[in-house]
Amino acid sequence: MQTIQLPNAEFLPHVCELVEQGEKVMIRAKGNSMRPFLESGRDIAILSKITGPKVGDVVLAEIAPKHYVLHRIDKINETQITLRGDGNVRGVELCKEADLRAIAIGFVRNGKNLTTESKIWKAYSQIWPRLLPFRRILLATYRLLWLRQLPQRITNLLRSKKFKHIP
Repeated sequence: MQTIQLPNAEFLPHVCELVEQGEKVMIRAKGNSMRPFLESGRDIAILSKITGPKVGDVVLAEIAPKHYVLHRIDKINETQITLRGDGNVRGVELCKEADLRAIAIGFVRNGKNLTTESKIWKAYSQIWPRLLPFRRILLATYRLLWLRQLPQRITNLLRSKKFKHIP
C-alpha cells in the first residue's frame, strides 16, 4: 500500500465533505497537541458527523479558513466554543459551533481500537482535563522518560534474543 501526504488545507476539506455525507473517516494524527494520548504519525482518529457537541468531546474544527485542529472541547457558552489540545498547557482555540466539522468516535492507538464509549476513554476524558495545573510537569516527565528512551528500547528489543531476525 502506498502512503501519500498532503497539506491539511488540501486534505481535510475532503474529509469534512465525506463526514458531512455520513461517512466515517480515519485520519492519522499529525502534531503533538493531543499528546500524551495521541502520538503524531502513530495514532489514528475515527471521525463521524457531529451532533450535540459536549465538553470533553474531541472534535475536528476549522478555526480559520482551511486551518483545522483536532482538539478536545474545553468550554461551551452561547457564542463560542473553547478548544484545547490535551498536550497544550496554555493555548486554546475559539470557534463557533458552526466551525465544528466532525467528532472523534474512536481511535486506533498502537494498533488497538478504542471507542469513545469505552471505560478507559471515559476515565481518561474525565481525569486528564482536570490535571491542567499539573500538565506541564506531567508532559515534561512523559517527554523525558518515555520519548527519549523509546529509541533505546527499540534498539534493545532488536538486539534481544526474543526478536528473531528474518532475512
